[in-house]
Amino acid sequence: MSCSKEFIELDKSIHDRDSFNCAETELNEFIRTKAAKHMNIGISRTMLLPALVPLPNGKYPICAFYTISPSSISRETLPKKLVKKLARYPVPVFLLAQLAVHSEYQGQGLGKITLIKALEHLWEINSHMRAYAVIVDCLNDNARQFYVKYGFEVLCGHNGRVRMFMPMNIAGQLFQ
Repeated sequence: MSCSKEFIELDKSIHDRDSFNCAETELNEFIRTKAAKHMNIGISRTMLLPALVPLPNGKYPICAFYTISPSSISRETLPKKLVKKLARYPVPVFLLAQLAVHSEYQGQGLGKITLIKALEHLWEINSHMRAYAVIVDCLNDNARQFYVKYGFEVLCGHNGRVRMFMPMNIAGQLFQ
């Protein structure tokens, strides 16, 4: 299975969500049953990298995807050195809610490419709707190690997961 070069928005009429398998049940279930619903009600946007060749059902398999959403965090969860500069109300952030690579492509750098595309997308949005940082809630320790490698810092615990963040000005350095 060869991948396209461009990330596009999920369209359940042409993308085969059922064949996606990244070896993480929660992420597989999300792309299969929740991503399109969340987009329809306006709470997130899922972008994906489709395969170039369709399956016998005529739909294109998904090589990788990411899901983004606006969010906010309590300013008290940020490191003390950053809090001084912020107003005393919830801090607007972008949530990188999901990021996954099909098992067939893991270990080939597609996770890094997907993360960079997600950050680039959020940087573009940031030029119209400002946010202080990008946050992620790590599914497991492998995810935490992945994000640390690309400059994310531990913020706090959140719903039993490690929440990490990258200030938008740091993300923006990749694209300026």
